[in-house]
Amino acid sequence: MKQDAKAARTPLPDSRLRPLAGRHNPRLKELRLAFRRGELTSQGECAIEGVKLVEEAVRSSQRLTSVFFSESARPLAEKLLPQLNARTDTHILPNALFNSIVPSDSPQGVAALVKVRGSSAAQILERSQSGPIVVAAGLQDPGNLGTIFRSAEAFGAAGVFLTVGTVSPYNSKVLRGSAGSFFRLPFLQIASGELIALLRQHGVRLLATSSHKGTPLPEADWTLPLAIFIGNEGAGLPRDLMRQMQESITIPQAAQVESLNAGVAASIVLYEAARGKVKSQIEEVKSNSQTSNLNRATLK
Repeated sequence: MKQDAKAARTPLPDSRLRPLAGRHNPRLKELRLAFRRGELTSQGECAIEGVKLVEEAVRSSQRLTSVFFSESARPLAEKLLPQLNARTDTHILPNALFNSIVPSDSPQGVAALVKVRGSSAAQILERSQSGPIVVAAGLQDPGNLGTIFRSAEAFGAAGVFLTVGTVSPYNSKVLRGSAGSFFRLPFLQIASGELIALLRQHGVRLLATSSHKGTPLPEADWTLPLAIFIGNEGAGLPRDLMRQMQESITIPQAAQVESLNAGVAASIVLYEAARGKVKSQIEEVKSNSQTSNLNRATLK
């Protein structure tokens, strides 16, 4: 009897879903606008869509302020609701209304507004002794930027700076391409002039990626702190920015190929930087070991 009474007092997951049917609901307006503009809401929230991103946001301890399910996604809601904070507003929408708001051609039935935690330049610079800084300078393709976020986290980058003219990191395609790395990797939008001055002030080397000329990738120096600049897909880095660089690197490739996709190129460079860091650590351990052995031999 006690168990039955307790079960009666525990609300079913489905009971948390508040029906929303009007297109003019304020939260739906914010969700629609955030998706359309690819920017934050007035309350500092970004719009995300899909099971993977919502689960990654939860796993990354992000604050989901509102979660929206389509009527046909009730089984999905039953799975996700126990993972959501009790203070998160959860809503159920008619399928047609939900599909008219989200940008995906094949909606999975779940979207959310997530309160974005801001990052600072100091936060990224503090991490620059353990991994390279990535600078997206004028990238326009959201898929490329999403890939860069994902690879930057995978290969231990300190964070990402985005200069003026780069696609918004809150663009739905960027978020989807990042596969959750957006929630965990610090990033900051900043003017290129301010960024260059800041990096120089902190003794960070400036390294440009080029599809035409420069130090071949296997010969590059990956000594930290280091900032790797990834330019526009077609034009590369602007000339005034290129003049500020201390070195250019290029990925060896077949002569008939003009250039690599920016996201692919950045991923290769970041992998090589991570490999170079490990190699340096191994050499340092060997050197310390040899010095220690020599000292012991001298003492004998």
